[in-house]
Amino acid sequence: MMNEMNDKKNLERKTLSYRWIVWGIAVLAYMVVFFHRLAAGVVREDLVHAFGLSASAFGTLASTYFYAYMIMQIPVGIMADSLGARKTISVGIFLAGIGSVIFGLAPTISVIFLGRFLVGIGVSTVFVSILKIQSQWFREREFATMSGMTALIGNMGGILAQAPLAFMVTMFTWRMTFAGIGMFSIILAGACYLLIRNRPQDMGLSAINEAQILHEKARDPQGGKLNLGLALREVISKWQIWPAFIYFGLVSGAYLAFAGAWGVSFLRDVYDLDKTAASNYVSVAIYGAMAGGLIIGWFSDRLRKRKMPLVGTTAMVTLLWGLLVFMNGGKPPLSILKPTFFLIGFTSTSFILSLAIVKETNSPRFTGIAISVLNTGCFIGTALLITLMGLVIDLSVKTQPIVQYHRAFMLCFAGSLIGLICTMLLPETGCRNIYFDKNQEKQRVS
Repeated sequence: MMNEMNDKKNLERKTLSYRWIVWGIAVLAYMVVFFHRLAAGVVREDLVHAFGLSASAFGTLASTYFYAYMIMQIPVGIMADSLGARKTISVGIFLAGIGSVIFGLAPTISVIFLGRFLVGIGVSTVFVSILKIQSQWFREREFATMSGMTALIGNMGGILAQAPLAFMVTMFTWRMTFAGIGMFSIILAGACYLLIRNRPQDMGLSAINEAQILHEKARDPQGGKLNLGLALREVISKWQIWPAFIYFGLVSGAYLAFAGAWGVSFLRDVYDLDKTAASNYVSVAIYGAMAGGLIIGWFSDRLRKRKMPLVGTTAMVTLLWGLLVFMNGGKPPLSILKPTFFLIGFTSTSFILSLAIVKETNSPRFTGIAISVLNTGCFIGTALLITLMGLVIDLSVKTQPIVQYHRAFMLCFAGSLIGLICTMLLPETGCRNIYFDKNQEKQRVS
């Protein structure tokens, strides 16, 4: 009996140790995701010079990543739940590497669109797979904290896509920079395949996630081989996913549209900052997102609440967009931009709580599919916002830049306001998987 207990403790210690290797290599891949997500705004002038792009054409190019990401979300969820995170991430990052090389070496506008599209297809596999890994390798009460840490590390890739990218472009040209990132991604794909395991049991280790353990005791009525059609129908039939879907698309989309496409141009055109200085300002928003993901997730796990912090942070980001849009006709004093950008990034990262709510209202067998459906909303919203903002700027081309961006950022303010309404419709899960609570109640009634 004592030997059995010692063996169990040893297996648990090995699980707790190796999970950091699995998560660490996956989150390094997530840095590549964020690099590409936010890089387009910094090289806008280089692309305009090379290919003669208008504002709306650039918006479409930047959005190509998000459209590709969007159409892949449900397939990626199915892949993560059926093939596993290991193969899904490895193949995806390899494809993203090929796309980045094509982007850097593209001779024509059509080829650069192809490269950007392939990058989007490839990196779309990573985030859902990381959350799937977290659902297998970490406990329920650790999920929001780990999601925050994932956002923190991932956003470091976004930091690299600002001033460091501007420096690298100056030193090596934008073409060689993107080709180099592509080669790094191909090498990283091999490391992912070698080190990632889908779940502790694949290495003979013990499961530690409470919901997963409960599921494996055959209490899940959906047990057995994963039925993909049934899984998707069950996920989309839950009403909770739809307000979360809209919220995620509009609130996170506004932040990504600013940080990834229009923030640098706004600062250059309205405040006459050079590319490096403008990139440094936008980086502050990314620093905010890094801090917000970690602190908001930790606070939610400690408080054992999801809804209250989600509503509070969304109300705050709505006020911040209002400040940016309405103060001084859309040109707030330069001195307040950095704290404003930091807080926009900080509060926008509350999206991790919507991910937790959706995970906690579905069976752990369907985590990948549920998260992928929600993630689709993020990238629909982001792609549409980036494209529409470019269209608004083109339609206002005869006005002053301050007017152009005032009108464009009105879309971000309106989107955040709608997102705030959606957060009020979401349930409180209490940081536990209420899917099992409901099933157990049904069994008692029957």
